[in-house]
Amino acid sequence: MSHITRRTLLQSIPAMAVASRLKAQTRGQLPVVALSHATLTVADVKRSVDFYQGLFGMGITARQGTSPSLQIGSGIEFLFFAGGGANAKPGIGHLCMTMNHFVLPDVLKTLEASGVSKAEGGPGGIAGGPMKYRVRMRPENLGGAKNGTAELYIGDPDGLAIQLQDATYCGGGGDLGEICYAKPEPAPSKGLLQVEDLSHFTLSVKDVAASQKFYQDLFKMPIQAHQGPTPLLAAGTNGQFLTLAPAGNRAPEINHLCMRMKNFSQERVFKALSDYGLKPRQGQGPAGPLQYYVSMRMPNRGGAPNGTAELYFTDPDGVLIQLQDMSYCGGSGTMGEVCDGK
Repeated sequence: MSHITRRTLLQSIPAMAVASRLKAQTRGQLPVVALSHATLTVADVKRSVDFYQGLFGMGITARQGTSPSLQIGSGIEFLFFAGGGANAKPGIGHLCMTMNHFVLPDVLKTLEASGVSKAEGGPGGIAGGPMKYRVRMRPENLGGAKNGTAELYIGDPDGLAIQLQDATYCGGGGDLGEICYAKPEPAPSKGLLQVEDLSHFTLSVKDVAASQKFYQDLFKMPIQAHQGPTPLLAAGTNGQFLTLAPAGNRAPEINHLCMRMKNFSQERVFKALSDYGLKPRQGQGPAGPLQYYVSMRMPNRGGAPNGTAELYFTDPDGVLIQLQDMSYCGGSGTMGEVCDGK
């Protein structure tokens, strides 16, 4: 049997450390800390901006060209709108999550080591398709830095587009997109409701297990709760999450987003939506544009004994939006506030 001398051991430590770092970089080295924003594909950007500003009183914190970013609450989360053209399907085009210490070359190395490769050519949308990535250098005329602001888009196993940025990202200028208006441009009116932050996005995916493995391996997202068999993956430590729901016979999509508000009351929200011109949904099918409804999530789907009320409405394009209390984490309890992390 050979013996390892102290000198041999000391000489091997640097190599062992390098090997350890390389192994660590291959999986789970892009831990997300928060949700950042959603970009909605809409038929008419001005109409959508007017709708959300009128309902929520959202100020403008940055512009990318002529398109404004609407602030959610008082932080750096926002909604952005992209004109889809005559043939585009309205919906949530992509979502963005953030991480600390975003250094693009290091992030790209981690993506490559995790089986996500650079997209070549035009097809595949903004991210390039399943398990691909693209980097856009947003130029100065679109609100970026003088030499461009790097924006990274990643295609998940279904090709759904996930943007990843630094935790300081606000959609503005600067190398990290961190320079936004010192004081938001106020909305024309106060709004009927005030939202505080993003709660979650629900993704409809082909293979829940495969998607869960992808998000947990790459982004270090622990399970926050379950809604029946559906896992909720935590995005940071503030109750934000991604829901991975089976798409069934439908195409994969980012199905809806949810925002949270203080002192949530179903009756108060319904009244505000009604006063704003929205109508109750008729029947149990998909809601058309400018409708609202509540769904009671029962214990078999992780809800409270008498159901957890979850409130939805649709915007002028039929994009589905959920509203909940600030305590909502997707779990049980009358407000969906009880999450056990299992």
